[in-house]
Order: sequence, then C-alpha cells, then structure tokens
Amino acid sequence: MGDRMNKLKLAVVGCGDIAGFTALVSKLVPRVILSACCDVNLERAQGFAKRHRIPKVFTDYNELLTKSSADAIYLAVPHHLHYEMILAAVGAGKHIFVEKPITRTLSEGKKLVEEIAGVKVGVNYQYRYDSGCYALARAVQSGALGKIHSMRINIPWHRKQSYFDGAAWHRTIAQAGGGTLITQGSHFLDVALWALGDLPVSAMGCTSTPGFNVEVDTLAHGIVETADGILISVVSSMVAATEQKVTIEAYGELGTALYADRPFPHVKFIGAKIHKELPPERGVHALQRSLAGYAKWILEDKPFLTPAASTLSVLAAVDGIYRSASSGQKSKIDNPSI
Repeated sequence: MGDRMNKLKLAVVGCGDIAGFTALVSKLVPRVILSACCDVNLERAQGFAKRHRIPKVFTDYNELLTKSSADAIYLAVPHHLHYEMILAAVGAGKHIFVEKPITRTLSEGKKLVEEIAGVKVGVNYQYRYDSGCYALARAVQSGALGKIHSMRINIPWHRKQSYFDGAAWHRTIAQAGGGTLITQGSHFLDVALWALGDLPVSAMGCTSTPGFNVEVDTLAHGIVETADGILISVVSSMVAATEQKVTIEAYGELGTALYADRPFPHVKFIGAKIHKELPPERGVHALQRSLAGYAKWILEDKPFLTPAASTLSVLAAVDGIYRSASSGQKSKIDNPSI
C-alpha cells in the first residue's frame, strides 16, 4: 500500500501541547498532510483544527478510525490510553505514530508488540534523529570509540506547577506510569541503549518527589547494567531551579564522546578521530526529522529509526529502575526481546 502513496494523510489524536508542536513541525514535512484531528473536548478539537487548517474534526476515536481517510494515526494521549488505542488502530488497518513511551508498562509493551500485524507502529523517541545524539550513537555503533565501558546521562530540566495542573494525568502512576524518568529521562536512556545495541539486565534506582505534591517521581537516579557489563548512569529531574543542558557521555577504550543539547545539539570526541555522521533525514529539528523518517517508512518502506519493538529495551530499563527504587534492592531485568 505504502509505495504507491505520494502523501501521508495523518490524523492527530489528542490536541494538547505536544500535538500542537508536532502539527507546526509537520508544515516542514511536505509529504505529511494533517487530514483530521480528534479530542474528547470538542472546543479544543475545533480550535486545534482551525489553527492548523485541519479539515475533519472528531470527538470519538472509534468514529475517526472508521470514517477518516487517514493512512496513519498520531497518538498524543495519556500513557495509559496507548495500549488500547494502538490496538484499535491496528484493527482498523491504520499505521500508528505514538508519543513515547510505547505503553505505560513493560508488560503492556511486550504484549502489544506481539499483537501488531499488518501495520507499522513507530514511537516518537525523536532524539535518535537529533544530530548530536545520532553522531554519538553511530560512533559507538561503528566501534570508533573502542569497547564502551560506561555511559552517563544528566537531564536537569524544570517543570512548573502548570505541567501537572494542565494535564492531571501526569500526577498519577496509574495513568502516567511514572514521572520524570519515563517521560523525560527515557528519551536519552533510549539513545544510550540504541547506541550500544545492548540489552539491560539489571538496575538500581532511587526516586523522590521534591517540589510537587504528586505520586510520580520528579527526581530519579538510576544505574543500568547491560548484558555486556556496560554501566549506564542516568539522572532525570524536573525540579532544577533553572533548566540546564542535557548531557550524554560515552567512555570507551579508544575515546570519549561528550554530547550536549545546548546552545544547539552537538557532540565532541576526545582521544579518537571521528567522522561525525548525519541523521538520515534533513531538517532543523529532531522532531521534524523523526516525522519525515516515519513518513518515508510508510510511503517508501525506508527503515525508520524507532519502530515499536526497538523501544522495549528502554521501557524495560525504566521498569527496572522503578522496581529497584520501590524495593530498595537491585532488580533483575528480563530480556525485553520477543
């Protein structure tokens, strides 16, 4: 079906902040057309459609699936809705582009990937398309840094009370699955695991909730060990007094890679001469490249960097850190491959 299509008709489901940003970015991806939008709040859906010149508006997801001419569904909805809504789209023969994480829990993610058939499901871990993250990952994957023995990730971000007030589902484990680690930190933990091409086998973690009266973590520290004995340290925060740059450090036998996202995404290599590889899609922003890559996956069958199954390992690592934080003990991680 895909290779005969010239444009990808995409329906937006969930008309919140991230969907608005994606809708704006889609204007920079000529092969994507926003054909419909859906939200349980009719006023919000109509406002979203007007702002982004979207012709069809729905408030019922199942009606969208049966009546819309969209080729693919972009899901920007609370985490606990991912599993059932992806399954419904699969049943309707629609491709899916879903915001991370693929599902709220690892068990849901494993089950879902086993049940996907006939359509393509991509997860928006957009930092695989970030220019600095991509160059770091390719240097690791090529062996140019030698055997990697450790990686260190720091995400010192800041969120205001409006983050929880504007989207109450962010507050609860039942709906979000967790806080800063699964929502923000998993982006960069995903980059590390993807770069290594290795599976997490154990984790230790500690979480806390400074700054807000919520169930979910607003600060998380974790150490993940991979099957090859590589240690990945991750610190994810939404309570830094002032938001600082994200950093990823990869330490190998032949060299070191140092990534930062500010003032623009970049990576510096020390001790090894590296040819920096560029992401497979062009664009000014990682989300633009991710969306363009997804469109080419559907239209041309060009490999996409974040198909659903490839994101299970980061969900497994996050799950392991959370279980360790809850028990106070090191947790074993079951192989997330299926």
